[in-house]
Amino acid sequence: MSTSESLVVCEVDEDLVKKLKEFRFRKETNNAAIIMKIDKDKQLVILEEEHKVFEIRNTEDLTEEWLREKLGFFR
Repeated sequence: MSTSESLVVCEVDEDLVKKLKEFRFRKETNNAAIIMKIDKDKQLVILEEEHKVFEIRNTEDLTEEWLREKLGFFR
């Protein structure tokens, strides 16, 4: 069996696709993100958290502590 035959590909949730399109074409100029996760049972990429506004002034603000506080997947 070749490697490609055992590859499992996830589908993307339709609601997430809509949110990603809205996010991509949003008018705001502030920093934001969409955090996604994979539902292993359904083999589906789903929305973990809505976009958030991050107040980052420079790269020194990106500490591990800040990431743990702001991003849910570290919890």
